[in-house]
Amino acid sequence: ELGNRIHVPPFYVAFVLAPIASNESELIASINYAAKKTKKTIPISLSALEGAASMNNTFCLGVFLALIFFKNLIWEFTAETVSIIFVELALFLFTFKKTHTGLDAILIVCLYPLSLVLVWVLENVADLN
Repeated sequence: ELGNRIHVPPFYVAFVLAPIASNESELIASINYAAKKTKKTIPISLSALEGAASMNNTFCLGVFLALIFFKNLIWEFTAETVSIIFVELALFLFTFKKTHTGLDAILIVCLYPLSLVLVWVLENVADLN
């Protein structure tokens, strides 16, 4: 309904709100760990966020692909799948760093809006569907 009222496709509204709602506990725990600002708690905070993002993306993509396979649905989600895999690969590369900086945090946070832009570009410019 929110998408209809603000004239935004429902996918984009769900893409923004669903992860926040489903990962609220990880977000709060990570904020609490990060607030302590110790060498032990910062990596725990980042690991929790990276793990939540990777697990949610992997789980959702797996359920999504299983539904398509078992229900014989038409494949119309190339842009969304490419976006999910892009974010997972980017986060995977960040996990190799031993020390994370503020710039890393900014880059990781930027993956979220970048994934939305990537979906829009692939759907509207590249016309993958």
